Amino acid sequence: MKRLIGTIALAAFSMLGLSAAHAQQQFINVLTGGTSGVYFPLGTALSTIYNRAIPNAKATVQSTKASAENMNLLEAGRGEIAFALADAVSGAYTGDAEMGFPAPMKKLRSIAAIYPNYIQIVANAESGIKTLADLKGKRVSVGAPKSGTEINARAIFKAAGLSYKDLSKVEFLPFGESVELIKNRQLDATLQSAGLGVSSIRDLATSVKIVVVSVPADVVAKVGDAAYQPGIIPAGTYDGQTADVPTATISNYLVTHTGVSNDLAYAMTKQLFTNLDAMVAAHNAAKMINVTKAPVGLSIPLHPGAEKYYKEVGALK
Repeated sequence: MKRLIGTIALAAFSMLGLSAAHAQQQFINVLTGGTSGVYFPLGTALSTIYNRAIPNAKATVQSTKASAENMNLLEAGRGEIAFALADAVSGAYTGDAEMGFPAPMKKLRSIAAIYPNYIQIVANAESGIKTLADLKGKRVSVGAPKSGTEINARAIFKAAGLSYKDLSKVEFLPFGESVELIKNRQLDATLQSAGLGVSSIRDLATSVKIVVVSVPADVVAKVGDAAYQPGIIPAGTYDGQTADVPTATISNYLVTHTGVSNDLAYAMTKQLFTNLDAMVAAHNAAKMINVTKAPVGLSIPLHPGAEKYYKEVGALK
């Protein structure tokens, strides 16, 4: 009887221990984008870092339609950290209905500005497209509906005096699907907002001869949003690209929400910067991530946990 009571007590103690461990588990859902973009490999690396470096972390990666969907998921508490473009983040926080945010999302908080996206308009050379004006009457994919890429497409086209009505066909597709349609001669061009060397365009450039279309600085200025800045896609970024191509850049953010504890936000921020080598190994775009620039010029408030880390390392006073 004593042995039986002891066994029961031990089992009960073990169950209590398991319950306590479960209660302390840190669930971290990393919201990314399509699997052929830059967000997904970086998000996968981030989840691996968090599982290894944050005690009791259970990090997972979710492929999404990127920026706009990620902001909606965060506001609903269905993720702990997300990748998104600066203009989409600002639009979500203020409630920009044209971007797909009918009400302000005031729970959103920033973790870091990370690397710039480049507006990359790439056409099959057979289409005859060489300039923005040449897109008129062509078949173009502009990204998933209300994604960060599609928001960028509308802004750039408007600044260039174009609209979707000027195109013969508009497709709202993720990067990989857009590229496949161009390979099959069912589309002429795709606009992709991503880090340099995005895998989808690299894939396209090895299959057909491409033209990377310039977005001149005067067009970037006409967007009228400080989030859009002139940039250059360097020669040789893609096979067959022999010259530098002017374009627009937009900063990417890592974003969280007020429901994430200060301790967890601090840990997520710290481990990002402590393990940048692993991020760079996942994608070269991570080479642009810099701790001194990460908390500067953000369009929404910093999470207090992230702010604590930046003060600790001297990136903020």
